[in-house]
Amino acid sequence: MRLTLTTFLTLDGVMQAPGAPDEDRSEGFDLGGWLPPHFDETVGRWMDEIFGRADAFLLGRRTYDVFAGWWPRVDPAEGGQVGEALNRLPKHVATSRPDELTWSGASRLDGDLVRAVGELKSRPGRELQVHGSGALAASLMRESLIDTYHLLIFPVVLGRGRRLFADGVPPAGLRLTDSRTSGTGVTMQTYDHTGAPVFGSVEGS
Repeated sequence: MRLTLTTFLTLDGVMQAPGAPDEDRSEGFDLGGWLPPHFDETVGRWMDEIFGRADAFLLGRRTYDVFAGWWPRVDPAEGGQVGEALNRLPKHVATSRPDELTWSGASRLDGDLVRAVGELKSRPGRELQVHGSGALAASLMRESLIDTYHLLIFPVVLGRGRRLFADGVPPAGLRLTDSRTSGTGVTMQTYDHTGAPVFGSVEGS
């Protein structure tokens, strides 16, 4: 399976608490809930496409807790492709907390992260999907384990909050494979990881 990361970002790269003011107030963050005013049918259809390619999920503990507190309770008729996939497919959770994972299909990711994720990627299937999960995403990027990035960039600037591409992220080259724009100004971009970036110089300017 290809390991893909899907995440919502502000224009200045913040990924923290997109869905609601109280979703993640860690480190005093008080600007949560910046996604809903811009989420339209175009964005929803794109997300349905993404979830329709999933064969398993890899989630950080905070994202797991948010998802597990919401999606099992959503009426299947209203949850669409997203709810159907999340409730049905395996969910591998990177966590050090000892409490039980109660969501159906959820299991703890044990042992060394690189080894465990490598084993999951070696299984047959389409996409092993990471959604949100900032701390986990940072660990995966450090090990160059992410094959594809699905980035939804919202027309909002916050100036503070947890960023996906924070200082210390290893340099990487990316190739744009899909780009769309919603009527609310959300850009939806897919990038494949291509290895180390290529550098050069501008001549004659």
